Amino acid sequence: MQHTLCDLPTVAFVTLGCKTNQFESVAMQEQLKAAGYETVHFEEGADLVIVNTCTVTAATDSQSRNLIRRARRLNNRCRVIVTGCYAQVNPDALAQIPGVSVVIGNDEKHNLANLLATTGSIEKVVVADVRRQKKICLPPLTSFSGRSRAFVQIQNGCDSFCSYCIIPYARGASRSVSLSEVTHQVQALVDAGYPEIVLTGIHIGCYGIDLEPKTNLAHLLHQTLVVTDGCRLRLGSIEPNEISDELIDLIANTKDICPHWHIPLQSGDSNVLKRMGRSYDDQFFYDLIAKIVDRMPTAGIGLDVIAGFPGETDAEFSKTMELIHALPISYLHVFPFSRRPGTPAAKMSGQVPKTLIKARAEALRNLGAEKRSLFAQKFIGRQLQVVVESGRSLGLLKGIAGNYLDIYFPGTEELSGLTAIVKVVAMENGKLIGTLN
Repeated sequence: MQHTLCDLPTVAFVTLGCKTNQFESVAMQEQLKAAGYETVHFEEGADLVIVNTCTVTAATDSQSRNLIRRARRLNNRCRVIVTGCYAQVNPDALAQIPGVSVVIGNDEKHNLANLLATTGSIEKVVVADVRRQKKICLPPLTSFSGRSRAFVQIQNGCDSFCSYCIIPYARGASRSVSLSEVTHQVQALVDAGYPEIVLTGIHIGCYGIDLEPKTNLAHLLHQTLVVTDGCRLRLGSIEPNEISDELIDLIANTKDICPHWHIPLQSGDSNVLKRMGRSYDDQFFYDLIAKIVDRMPTAGIGLDVIAGFPGETDAEFSKTMELIHALPISYLHVFPFSRRPGTPAAKMSGQVPKTLIKARAEALRNLGAEKRSLFAQKFIGRQLQVVVESGRSLGLLKGIAGNYLDIYFPGTEELSGLTAIVKVVAMENGKLIGTLN
C-alpha cells in the first residue's frame, strides 16, 4: 500500500526509551523546523505526529501502540509516522494500526524531511536492514528542544547479543562517530550556552574500536574537554567490563566530568549472568564498584537490574539482593523481565511467573529507594553545583547535581538553563531541599 504525504504545518513528537532516542527526536525536530514545520505539544493535536518508539519490553511496545491511537483521538485527520526500535524490528505490525501513514527505521530518521518532501507516493514501510550499516551520521545541532542539558550521540549499535536483548537487531552493529564530529558538535552546544552535555549511545564503552585509527572513550573525553570551556560532561550508561582504570582516574581527576556512573548489573548471581550472556561475574562487579568508590567517594552510581530472568531461583534472586545491599550505590533502574521474540531468553525453560516477577521487581525498587535515600542524606549540609531545569515542583526549582542528585530550592525562572551553587539543608518527603548560596 502506498501513501502520499502532503505538506503539514504542525508537528508533535513523542519519544519513548533511551537518551539516544531523545537525541534523535531532537535531530528530527530540527530537520522539520528547517523545512518549515511548527512544533507543538502532543496534546494539541498536531497535523503530523512522530512516534519514536522503544522496544526494550512488551510494556513499551504497548505504550507505543497506545500513543498512536491517542494521537488519532486528539486529531482524527493527523498523519502518524512511527519510527524507533519497535518500528525497526516489527514494522509490519505497526503499519497495520489504523492511522499510521508511514513506518520508518532507525537509519531513516536522518532522512525524515526528505521523505516528507516527496511529491509522489512512498511505501508505507521504509525500513532498511540496520545491521548492514557501517557508519553513523551525526546531525548538527545547536539547540536541544527546551532542555537545560544537551545530548550528543557518540556511538550507535551493539555487538554484545545478550540473551534477553533485541537492541542489536534494532540498532545494528556498533558504530562510532568520529572524534572531529563529536568535538565539533560539543563545541556548537557549548557556544549555544548549554551548561551540561551528556555523551550518549547504545554501547559507549566500545567507542572508537571501529575507527581508523582506533581510539577509546578516555581519549574522546580528553579531546572533548579541550572545547568544553567549563561546561560539564556526563557519560551515559557504560558496561562494567569496559570501565578501565584509565577512565576511572580521568573522571576522578577532572572537575568538568560529572562524578556519575550508570552501570548495567542485570543480576547479582553469576549463574544468571552466564545465562544472560554477560561477560563478568558478581565478584568482578563488586570489585569494580569498590574501586570506583575508593577513587570517587561521593560519586553517584546507578545500576540496571532485571527481575525474574528465566530460571532465576529464590536463591539466585537473594544473591542479587545481597550484592546490591552490599554495594555503595545511589539508585536502581529495575526492569521486570519481558520475553522478547527473537531473543534466546524468550525460548528458555523456567520462565518465571509474572506474579513472582512483579514481586521481585517491587523488592528491588524498595531496595533502590532505600539506597537513594541513604546516599542523598550524606549531602545534607554540603554545597553542590547544579544545572537548573525549567518548570517547578511544589513551587520550587529543581537542579541536577554532578552526581545525579535532584535538589529542590526556591528561586526565579531566570535561573533555568544555568548553573547554580546550592546548599542542601534538609530532606523532606524523600526530596533534598536546598538554598541558593
